[in-house]
Amino acid sequence: MDDVVAGEGRLALVTGVSGYIGGRLVPELLAAGFRVRAMARRPEVLRDRPWIDDVEVVRADASDREQVGAALEGVDVAYYLIHAMSAGGHFASADRRTARTFARAAAERGVSRIVYLGGMHPEDEELSTHLESRREVGEILLDSPVPATVLQAAVILGSGSASFEMMRYLTERLPVMVCPAWVNNRIQPIAVRDVLRYLVGSASMPADVNRTFDVGGPDVMTYLDMMRGYAAVAGLPKRYVLPVKVMSPKLSSHWVGTITPVPGSIARPLVESLVHEVVCKEHDIARYVPDPPGGLTPFRRAVQLALQRIREADVVTRWSSASVPGAPSDPLPSDPGWAGGNLYVDDRTTVVDAPPHVLWRVLEGIGGERGWYSWPMAWAVRGVMDRFSGGPGLRRGRRDPAHLMVGDAVDWWRVEEREEDRLLRLRAEMRLPGLAWLDLRVESDAVGRTLFHQRALFHPRGLAGQAYWAAISPFHGVVFGGMQRNVKDAAEAAAREEGPGSARVPEPATLVP
Repeated sequence: MDDVVAGEGRLALVTGVSGYIGGRLVPELLAAGFRVRAMARRPEVLRDRPWIDDVEVVRADASDREQVGAALEGVDVAYYLIHAMSAGGHFASADRRTARTFARAAAERGVSRIVYLGGMHPEDEELSTHLESRREVGEILLDSPVPATVLQAAVILGSGSASFEMMRYLTERLPVMVCPAWVNNRIQPIAVRDVLRYLVGSASMPADVNRTFDVGGPDVMTYLDMMRGYAAVAGLPKRYVLPVKVMSPKLSSHWVGTITPVPGSIARPLVESLVHEVVCKEHDIARYVPDPPGGLTPFRRAVQLALQRIREADVVTRWSSASVPGAPSDPLPSDPGWAGGNLYVDDRTTVVDAPPHVLWRVLEGIGGERGWYSWPMAWAVRGVMDRFSGGPGLRRGRRDPAHLMVGDAVDWWRVEEREEDRLLRLRAEMRLPGLAWLDLRVESDAVGRTLFHQRALFHPRGLAGQAYWAAISPFHGVVFGGMQRNVKDAAEAAAREEGPGSARVPEPATLVP
């Protein structure tokens, strides 16, 4: 993006760095010559990012004025990429407080510009709570003493984006579908590469620019056009759609949550934005951030690029990169800061006739399409139950089929710790009456044998948590015992097949309960 702006060593603060856009913006800013400070509530989740050694990382809660102020010290441009996607009733007031805190702290520290990515919306229609909150956050930032650039986008197309995944799975899984009437509303989607271009370029707007900008790609189309266009690019047969008027946004989001990996809590704000016609009313952004020499990315080209990234397992960030709203941040019970209480443990170890690195390869590839090496039906049923109770279920899958980073989502788990060839620690984000972890370790005994050590931990919350553990503990022999045996078998099969340079992990052909 050298033709857009030169950072010239200016310091840019990026919030939301664990999310979809923030994680992609950081390397773009670095490439443009900015120094980057990444602000995170839990910096440890950024440890495996490829750019981590090139940025300054600060720990700060966006709602804490002192912490935010310290993070903004010496900053020239601040990127505000914080959005609450929770369906809870208090997220809008939390959004307002956080935006005001950030705006005041930026003014006090002499920040030159705030850049915010919001959602495109009509001016004369009643908005959903989520869209109204985004509009309000933009107004709060524009009303602050610091000049602000508020970019308003509709559907963002890119590998791993929630909007793209929703469209992709609806199209691929339903050759014939009954859809809400909003599939005929006009939309102006934009490729994520063009969004990033506008974000980087916004850092150098003149000081007297303080306004919103609509940003969209070159194509105006209906959602139905988008699904049919996706099918054509992906080489799928023609899709047949029957729009109906009886499906409310709430019902639509449940429908999307059932068909696609995107849970209802995230699908709902996406659907509610599609209820409106979202087409750019102006293209004034081009005065300050010129379109690329070849023009903005057309819809079909954006789909081609996204699918290429997915097929090459080169998805840099994904919609599930950010933690589930309300997910616990308590320390692991084995950590020094653990405050005690009841703790249930299921601890198992088995000898594996394979080199440690081969066993590690099997463990790091667990989940997603490969599954959990144990009683698939039980995992599937539990996943469906979690989805219907508002949790993520098993459909989040994985960002990469073979490699994990701290902070990655793996079905209903989150990678909390990863030590190459040694430890994979997963924290449960499913709906539970307590906190749960799964430790998968590669160890060696005194005589050099490879050991697979598997430990499940559960810290119950109240009587419901106690009852939950009592109800599921009889099945642990089947679930966790089966996992031990099948992981062992997969690692030993991989060791037998391994040749020079081989990196293939056999699929678990027959899972022993």
